[in-house]
Amino acid sequence: MKTIQVGIIGAGRIGKIHADNLMKLANVEVKSIADLFADEDLNDWAAARGILNVTKNNLEVIQDPEIDAVFICSITDTHVPLIMEAAKAGKHIFCEKPVSMDITQTMQAVEAARINGVKLQIGFNRRFDHNFKRIESGVKAGEIGNPHIIKITSRDPNPPPESYIKSSGGIFMDMAIHDFDMARFICGSDVEEVYARGAVLIDPIFGKYEDVDTALITLTFANGALGIIDNSRQAVYGYDQRVEVFGSKGNMAANNDYPNTVEISTKDSVYRDKPLHFFLERYNAAYMEETSLFIQAIREDNQVAVDGNDAIQAELIALAAKLSIKLGKPVKLSEALGLAEGG
Repeated sequence: MKTIQVGIIGAGRIGKIHADNLMKLANVEVKSIADLFADEDLNDWAAARGILNVTKNNLEVIQDPEIDAVFICSITDTHVPLIMEAAKAGKHIFCEKPVSMDITQTMQAVEAARINGVKLQIGFNRRFDHNFKRIESGVKAGEIGNPHIIKITSRDPNPPPESYIKSSGGIFMDMAIHDFDMARFICGSDVEEVYARGAVLIDPIFGKYEDVDTALITLTFANGALGIIDNSRQAVYGYDQRVEVFGSKGNMAANNDYPNTVEISTKDSVYRDKPLHFFLERYNAAYMEETSLFIQAIREDNQVAVDGNDAIQAELIALAAKLSIKLGKPVKLSEALGLAEGG
């Protein structure tokens, strides 16, 4: 079996996670890693894993004829030009979300991958969570009939620092975008209309960047179902990730994951440990699964599990949510796309 050679661009936390996961797969080699701020620490980290080539030059990775695929894990502003270069070089591409903050640029990147005949998978890892996969498969199999209401709760344990907030793209593009993709995935239908409300209830710093830290979003799907998403940048009890689907024949729900199943009962209270702390703990297995399926798609020439259209649709929902707050009314995705294309 041919060894698939991979290059990673961006050696931050997520880039290193992907590198470690790739090295767990048979007949896969991480040949190179590129990062603008590559230093001695990164060289030591890479050497300990047998990654012999560390560079500050992204093009050195992309233009290497031995590399079959690249993982783009750098900052969002770099994604589109890197996808363009990688597609032109004939490399298969895994790109972290969002592809960009500009839907028209995202469309151009997706089209570049299509024209050049390379695979493009987007890093919506939550689709591969064991709980959420079970709900999606149950809905798809008709276990609860036609879906009527999809409820998603997504709350972070702590707000990010100002340095992150100012360039994050806002709560809808940075945080809720995972939930927008999850809603489409579980419902099995595209979203047609979005109505969002937001507030700054945790830290005034969000308002400084015209962002919110607390949000409610309602979705209207093409199949008639309705969706409700609630987001918060701070849940003091831990990482809160829940999904519920109510349908014509029943209900399915996925609760939080916990470090154990122990429940402690005393005369004063009944309690258990907090949920898994944050996304690295909660979605560790999901990151492994998405990586494995991407490599499998390359090896077997299959469709990728999360494609460019999924990126476009999630970003469109995020754009519509942002416009909805600004306009104070529901916004159709077609309207959001028209405004984006019109500049």
